Amino acid sequence: MTKVLCLMACLSFSLCILGQSKKKSFTVKYITEVIVADGVLDEPIWEKADGAREFWEYFPVDNIQAKQQSEIKMLFDDTNLYIGITVNAAGTDYAIQSLKRDFRAGGADNITMLFDTFNDGTNAFLFGTNPYGVRREGLLSGGGNDLRGFSITWDVKWKGEAKIYDTYYTAELIIPLTSFKFKEGETRWGFNSYRFDSQSNETSTWMQIPQNQNVWGMGFMGDMIFERPLGKSRTPLAIIPYVNTLSQKDFENDESLNNLKVGGDAKVSIGNSMNLDITVNPDFSQVEVDDQVTNLTRFEVSLPEKRQFFVDNSDLFASFGDQRDSNPFFSRRIGIAKDTADNTIENKIIGGVRLSGKLTKDMRLGVLNIQTEADEANEIATTNNMMLAFQQRVFSRSNIGMFFINRQATKDYDFLDPNDKYNRVLGVDYNLNSADNRWTGKFYGHKSFDPGEGDNDFSAGTTMRFNSLNYNLYTKMVYIGEDFRSDLGFIRRTDILKSIVSFERVFWPKKGSIQNHAFQFFPIILWKPSENFQKTDVDYRGSWQARFNDTSQLQFEFTNTYTYLFDSFDPTDTDGAVPIPGDQGYHYNSAEIGYESDRRRIFSGEIKTAYGGFFNGKRYSVEGNMTMRFQPKAFLSVLVNYDQINLPEPHSSADIWLVSPKIDITFSKSLFWSTLVQYSNQRDNLGFNSRLQWRFAPLSDLFIVYNDNYFVNSFMPRNRSINLKLTYWLNI
Repeated sequence: MTKVLCLMACLSFSLCILGQSKKKSFTVKYITEVIVADGVLDEPIWEKADGAREFWEYFPVDNIQAKQQSEIKMLFDDTNLYIGITVNAAGTDYAIQSLKRDFRAGGADNITMLFDTFNDGTNAFLFGTNPYGVRREGLLSGGGNDLRGFSITWDVKWKGEAKIYDTYYTAELIIPLTSFKFKEGETRWGFNSYRFDSQSNETSTWMQIPQNQNVWGMGFMGDMIFERPLGKSRTPLAIIPYVNTLSQKDFENDESLNNLKVGGDAKVSIGNSMNLDITVNPDFSQVEVDDQVTNLTRFEVSLPEKRQFFVDNSDLFASFGDQRDSNPFFSRRIGIAKDTADNTIENKIIGGVRLSGKLTKDMRLGVLNIQTEADEANEIATTNNMMLAFQQRVFSRSNIGMFFINRQATKDYDFLDPNDKYNRVLGVDYNLNSADNRWTGKFYGHKSFDPGEGDNDFSAGTTMRFNSLNYNLYTKMVYIGEDFRSDLGFIRRTDILKSIVSFERVFWPKKGSIQNHAFQFFPIILWKPSENFQKTDVDYRGSWQARFNDTSQLQFEFTNTYTYLFDSFDPTDTDGAVPIPGDQGYHYNSAEIGYESDRRRIFSGEIKTAYGGFFNGKRYSVEGNMTMRFQPKAFLSVLVNYDQINLPEPHSSADIWLVSPKIDITFSKSLFWSTLVQYSNQRDNLGFNSRLQWRFAPLSDLFIVYNDNYFVNSFMPRNRSINLKLTYWLNI
């Protein structure tokens, strides 16, 4: 293993010196004129502005100039960055999902810009708009290698509007320089832009990007050069108070609750590059409800973080370790706990601070400290949750990170297990990103500490990916000791050694309806070190996937599986069921076919069905998701997931349903209404979540949220609540 790590480290060093294709650049001129963001580029100064031109086509081919060109002009003064955009189009039949901010880009018309303000090829700010002038902003991390580093939860104040003409639309944006983080005196930022054009079925980018790379990949950035150095940026102090009134009825326990909660957040800028977030009595109530999922595995399911406090520089805290198997920090652990009946409940947060950002051009720092409240009735201790993280850039786009996590009870309780008094994790990670993004990978080692620590409290892993136009290789090895523990992390299971070796061959036909198709072989093998490295899980997967020129996709997959159960297991989660016996292995096969239609259409959807063995029985499943747009005002969707599990007697069989229709209506750019219904007989729950949101000022909202939940079989009510929540973003 040591030789392999050394070889890969040497390989990464040699690759990092390789450059990419010649960079494009433009000059951002300094101005003193006044520009109004009305979407009409009628100010005379725009005629003199330089900008990004000559976009390349990315889809359906990546080696020609875009058929429908775009132009992005930029200007700046001491306060703002001004952006004037002209987007050519075949007509005015644009695909628009809704008028709501932070829209989903795929399958709809829009243009997005990426700003790499520290020129590190790793992190970027994202701003975008569509033909209706609807805005979105976000953060990009990890070099843009996958969707885990893509977040549009981040919010900041800026202005923008658009205007539609017969064969093009224009947009005018004013983004305060305080929205960005950058080094004082900087004269160059990395920049790229990508555009989705539904009418011409074309995706284009300013910098040419090969199709085997993500359209937002940061290995392919040009330069925007400021006419004069940027000055010191003073971000205004942001105070974000809230008031939340709640009326709730718990029908199971016949309890009622009426509550008024007041608290808030503050955002303080420290220099040009650091953020200090402060929260007091935060409200992490469910104004946006989590999506329910069907879980037929023996392990916990990870759900995304949606709380604004944890968003800025979230990758600095959450990207350590292996994101699937051994993630030492998972922010959703903070603010929840288990009661005496092992149910997940809210654990009140008293307050917290979070400092994050750039110390130098190449070094990032993150510090987080949050105190939670005791709940002695449910035997929950008051705890302090702390994390310290550093990240140093090396070579062109790689970095080395170190972290320390401490979760500690701050008082002694009779009910507190001595082994739960504290949990600490220390670790180091090396993240590889080659200059051209063909080679990416990670090497890490983590150790945990707690009062009952054992000898096997270590987690380590390595991944390596080679991504080219025709061949893709992926390898992964993860070890998690049976005593390794991270109370603030997401660890599916311990005591494993996991190996993955994947090979994919991609074909690009020059003619026909198929844009590309690929064959992939993907074996996964797990061993249990404490049982003399007994083989416990094996998946041999073979698949074929095709993407068509109309953006639809088709996939076939066959899997040969072996699972050794150490403990008995009931996948149906049925009361009184006889579980599948443990201490034995199970061999079974399954096949799956899936299809996704053209998302540009008013009506679109995807469907996936699978059939085959399942432990000692059979499983048939169908999963579908259909959407319909009544643009730009309404968006309808419905998710259906059906699993039929047939197990031999005396084990239980089951028909498991998850049905989730949703309607989003945008009355205007400031008034939104959404209703989500979730039916899950596995969770014995029928839930209704209806939310009315009025954005009465920039980033300031009034929410009215109604929640209602019922038992599925009896249709008796479980709990019901109504929230009235007011938040106001005040800049001082």
